[in-house]
Amino acid sequence: MTIHLRHLRPQPSTLDAQARTVEAIVSTGADAPRPGFIERLDLAGCDVSRLVGAPVLDAHRAASTADQLGVIEAAELRPEGLWVKMRFRSNEAARSVLSDIGDGTLRGLSIGYHVADWQDTREGDHRIRTAIRWTPIEVSIVPVPADPGAHFRAGEQNMPEDQIEDVIDEAATEAEVPEARMTEALGASVAATIAAAAGLDRAWAEAQVAEGTPTEEVRARALDAVRTRSAQPRTIRAQIGMDHTDPAVIATRAGEALYARMHPEHRLSASAREFAHMSVLDHARASLRRSGRSVTGVSADQVITRALHTTSDFPLILGDQVGRELRRSYEEAPSGARQLARQGTIRDFRPKRSLMLGEAPMLEAVGESGEFRHGTFEESQEHYSLATFGKIFAISRQAMINDDLDAFSAIPARLGAAARAFEAAQLVTKIMANPLMSDGASVFDADNHGNAKNTTGTIKGDLAAARLAMRKQTGLSGGLIDVTPRYVLAPPELETELEQELSDIQATRTSDTNPFSALSLIIEPRLTSATTWYVVADPAKVDGLEYSYLEGAPGPQLDTKVGFEVDGVQMKVRLDFGSGWLDHRGWFRVG
Repeated sequence: MTIHLRHLRPQPSTLDAQARTVEAIVSTGADAPRPGFIERLDLAGCDVSRLVGAPVLDAHRAASTADQLGVIEAAELRPEGLWVKMRFRSNEAARSVLSDIGDGTLRGLSIGYHVADWQDTREGDHRIRTAIRWTPIEVSIVPVPADPGAHFRAGEQNMPEDQIEDVIDEAATEAEVPEARMTEALGASVAATIAAAAGLDRAWAEAQVAEGTPTEEVRARALDAVRTRSAQPRTIRAQIGMDHTDPAVIATRAGEALYARMHPEHRLSASAREFAHMSVLDHARASLRRSGRSVTGVSADQVITRALHTTSDFPLILGDQVGRELRRSYEEAPSGARQLARQGTIRDFRPKRSLMLGEAPMLEAVGESGEFRHGTFEESQEHYSLATFGKIFAISRQAMINDDLDAFSAIPARLGAAARAFEAAQLVTKIMANPLMSDGASVFDADNHGNAKNTTGTIKGDLAAARLAMRKQTGLSGGLIDVTPRYVLAPPELETELEQELSDIQATRTSDTNPFSALSLIIEPRLTSATTWYVVADPAKVDGLEYSYLEGAPGPQLDTKVGFEVDGVQMKVRLDFGSGWLDHRGWFRVG
């Protein structure tokens, strides 16, 4: 049996070989995955004014006139998506592409566009970036589109229903079904033949056999399935090339490549490799080309100046690289007292009120038919707030022209280390200030909090007293909470002596073992008293000192602005930071 489906050929019937024109649907606004988000086009916000007369390109290439295959003669928004009519050039390359389109062997379509306004939303765990005002500026013929549904319009591609019926009837007849009710063996053959003629899958055919469906009913169901499929709208997804992606995405990739030039040990991600080894001047030229500006015959000085003032991604690229350097130095700087504080977060600049619950009430025996009694938690409340700190620095135009990488690394590296040092200094100030808490007593108070003592002259004796006091700390309800010491915080003057007292000794006798060797020593040079030191519990287990950043902005944040007073790029480092005491029970002061 041979089944001919002549009317299902892939050639677009809208192609006019004499006029060299063809129609296509180039976008339906479907989702496109991007690194870190999903991009979506709002067709209602599409401005097609620049599309009429825009070029038809070969795979988004626009380096020369040879890359242009034709022009867009007409464009409009239709219910099925963005419709265009393309006229191809008369040269041999364009005619060859048009011939392949007519043969149905070249079907890929893609668009390029500029976005004027984005709208950020979330759907579950996915970040959605919707282009709500955008302008398509070109259409490209591509060999491998991201979405195979992008298509040239074929007019009436589907077979008329009477012809579909003829094909399905022919399939059923040639299968020679002798009975109205199919047997399992013969029924499988008939159902498979009808399914193939209607373009249905094997699962559909197997379902008909399992139900014992008569031949006439199988034919009717196949026809209904074809009609339903033809009536359903198709989802078309446009492939967008790198030339027209979100500037923030380009900045992330190019910024990483610029950072890798200063740090050869950094392994470039796959998406950033196309920017590898580019100088600052190269990035400026590439930014101008992406914005549609020519750089032929333009001096290095003018390239830098134009890229700074007329493109959005070049300043972002510089800012991304500087931000990476700032973050690296910030994270590698010594932490000091910061290790002994717990990190929190604050939504705004109002005081953060931290509610602390006391220990759980003791369970009580309940006799037969007895009543369960309610328990209560004691509460206390401490508070602190954020403040904003910052500094502005500049990278000169001369440094960019000279490709001076030290200017992009040395300054932000120092600022990153300074930001970490500033946080540590703020925490040390809170420790030495010994402020009042909500109960009216200071953080370190021997009488009210039992967490302070004068030194006895021997570090081992002081450690024993501190550990005993912390073990006997009681909660808000008066019950024991058994705080375990974990760290010793001390000034540099006591470093040698404390290292000796905390070192792990390979003892041959039990009496020679060091019971304090499990404690970790942290030296903080900002402590001003040479005789005062602290024993501290693990901040992850016991509340004590806490520091916070503004929600969504941990650590120093960087803003980039093209300089006017300064000839270059200005970088503003901003830190929204605050710290305060939540509880005194995890700390003990000696001295």
